[in-house]
Amino acid sequence: MSSTITVRDIDPSDKAWLQAEAKRVGVSMEAYIRKMIEERRAKTQVDEKPSEVFKRYFGAENGVDLPERQKVGYRPIDFEDGDTA
Repeated sequence: MSSTITVRDIDPSDKAWLQAEAKRVGVSMEAYIRKMIEERRAKTQVDEKPSEVFKRYFGAENGVDLPERQKVGYRPIDFEDGDTA
């Protein structure tokens, strides 16, 4: 899928900077801007943990009283030396 965007009234110094940066990297201005957009989007897109989604829909601010988080302990398995059945 291809789409086009036109940006008007760019400050001449900004355009000169874009041209210089693109030339320094060795790509076209168009490719440079695409890469900038892609990198910025990747920084802002964060995968939410299920617990974060749950908190968004439940919890005190949404009228649901959630219990405090509790840690559940465990006992490590002890493999004793000796005869095994």
